[in-house]
Amino acid sequence: MPSLTFSQPDASFKTIYGPVTSWRYGASLGIDPIGAVSTCSFDCVYCQLGAIEQHVGSRQTFIPTERIRADLAAAAPWAVDVVTLSGSGEPTLALNLREILTLIREMTNRPSVVLTNGTLLRDPAVQDALMSADCVSMKLDAVTPDQLRRVNRSISGLTLEALLDGMRQFRDRFPNRLDIQTMLLTPWTAEEEATYADIVRSLHPNEIQLNTPTRPKPLKHELEARGNHLPEERSYPVRSLKPLSQEALQEMGDRLQQATGIPVRSPYHHLRE
Repeated sequence: MPSLTFSQPDASFKTIYGPVTSWRYGASLGIDPIGAVSTCSFDCVYCQLGAIEQHVGSRQTFIPTERIRADLAAAAPWAVDVVTLSGSGEPTLALNLREILTLIREMTNRPSVVLTNGTLLRDPAVQDALMSADCVSMKLDAVTPDQLRRVNRSISGLTLEALLDGMRQFRDRFPNRLDIQTMLLTPWTAEEEATYADIVRSLHPNEIQLNTPTRPKPLKHELEARGNHLPEERSYPVRSLKPLSQEALQEMGDRLQQATGIPVRSPYHHLRE
């Protein structure tokens, strides 16, 4: 895989963004450990950032930890519910992930959330780094190889079997909160839904988070799309995606909660007890 070097990140790049209003975690202050060039092991068809510019699976330090420390200090007093690692791509690609999570704990006294697509979870070093997180939210959009190819457009060589194996390995070690986030673009078949329920049961998450693309996709990479932007605030062209209906999402959530016994949340309703 190609090796990328961002030894001197753009001084104008903002590593801290938000707070973002999250239907999952409340008021969230974002930390972007990747940089202005979007870099990810997926290139999801619905990505709110637009097209991924660097499609890789190799880890490196994109933003020096001391730069993030200084930017985080400048963002005080951190009046948020959580501090989230996400931003311009897959946060587990950052070699200094553990250092950033340590900063969050020591500086903010706020829970840390890492939003990951799970592609690097077979790596013991990534597993070790994530032990410092209070919550990890893993993406699971595909239950068939064809879905992985069409929806997530992963790096070459990654199989669904390897992806799920890494998730299970990580769950076996991780003692803290783990959620499963799933983006639905079209209704699933009964067989796909049953397979998903089996997979989720094997991962023992605290919560299933069902989503659908309510936000349009930028026509090209847009850093501003990291935050919450109302339609009238967007200064860039976008393409609207057809979301699943509220009724369909709620009905699927109800079926999954009944089948798995795991709480299900979506943008349309709060947790169902």
